Amino acid sequence: MKVQPTKIVCVGAGSYSFGLTTLVSLLRSPILNGSQLILVDKNEAHLAIMVELISWLNDVWDAGMHIDAYTHHRQALKDANFVINAIEVGPREGLWESDFRIPLKFGVRQPYAENSGPGGFAHAARNITPIMEIARDMENLCPDAWLINFTNPMARICAAIHRHTRIKVVGLCHQLSAGYAMVGKALANDLNIMVPDFFTSTHASPRYAASMFFTYFQAVEKVKIIAAGVNHFTWMLNLTDRKANADLYPLFRERWQALPENFEPLTRRVFDAFGLFPIPGDEHLCEYLPWVSDPVTKPWEKYELELYEWSDHEQSREDQWSSLAQAARDKANPEEFVPNYSEGAQEVIESFLTDGHLLWEALNIPNQGQITNLPLDAIIELPGTIAADGITGAQIGELPEGIAELLRREITISHLTVDAVLYGDRKLALQALLLDSVIRDMDIAQKILDEYLIAYREQLPTFWE
Repeated sequence: MKVQPTKIVCVGAGSYSFGLTTLVSLLRSPILNGSQLILVDKNEAHLAIMVELISWLNDVWDAGMHIDAYTHHRQALKDANFVINAIEVGPREGLWESDFRIPLKFGVRQPYAENSGPGGFAHAARNITPIMEIARDMENLCPDAWLINFTNPMARICAAIHRHTRIKVVGLCHQLSAGYAMVGKALANDLNIMVPDFFTSTHASPRYAASMFFTYFQAVEKVKIIAAGVNHFTWMLNLTDRKANADLYPLFRERWQALPENFEPLTRRVFDAFGLFPIPGDEHLCEYLPWVSDPVTKPWEKYELELYEWSDHEQSREDQWSSLAQAARDKANPEEFVPNYSEGAQEVIESFLTDGHLLWEALNIPNQGQITNLPLDAIIELPGTIAADGITGAQIGELPEGIAELLRREITISHLTVDAVLYGDRKLALQALLLDSVIRDMDIAQKILDEYLIAYREQLPTFWE
């Protein structure tokens, strides 16, 4: 289907996690043929590599896109129809490790430190300021554009944009794939799914990633999951056979219990306690729970929770850029290095343009009553339909009250974090930490906050104005 060419701006086009995958999927779309594709990244070296690669692929695939590039988003935004955001205040791994180690000096041991806990506060605070600059410039230069967000912490970033600007925002995340992979492992014999022996965890490590995604790609063709909650903290409400539409949840419960007990042990305990299966896998799930950071019982050892492999991922990032630079020079066979899947921006944009009424299974959007016992306007994650007139989230109704209470606390912390950063309000920042389940002492919370604000003074200017 041919549509009027559109203007797409990718801010953070040099993103390690989302940049190349997103840009390649846009180029491969016949619907977007002839559109404007503007790449933005403040890292001039990475931007130059990406521009050379994308321009070459544009020619090789005859995508007909008009490609340009800038080092500042303001140069690119005028009259944009879609803005894809994948920026990250860096250095990502170094700052993430610092987010973990600063509280550790005061005896606070976080289970992961990316999206919740004190580390989630610091991570969100650093990214909110530059992303709000993008959103506010959009209000002036392309007020009707959609902002498609990939940056974490997803719910907090989307909440900042929704609560404090007029920009329409939707967040996309692929963590539902972990849920599909775990379902695929449990139902492997029933659904004829091949599961590698080394698929032993959903943790974000190169040791597990290939086997997890291999299982996911098979499972998603055979089963359908309906999950809802907040990003990285969603719960499987329904599980059905895609062809027969048969309810597979009872069989899954039975098969899950038969899996080895050391496979996602925290997920297992939470599933038993709350009656619904948590989607994200142990390492993301652990961030939002009150029972995994006790310094005496050390439950992270019992559940074998792994920290992010900061040095390994930093090296992987450097290796990727070396490989991409080499590919750009050699004009190698694209199929040897470009990803063959999409992060979702392509499909979402296509459905907006074609009025496609696409059902997407994990959208981060404001709650307009779809989940009745979560706050209105809070950013929730759930399935939704994308059409020319916007996004309509699926009607979920009430979540079990115990689960809803866990989610409500995370939403409250999210809103306190956003408002604290935007207003430079240290009392709200302290409240955000005090509500977090990792914190057990008011004085310690204050010390962590003070040290974060000093360590990240350059990235957190609102607290020093």
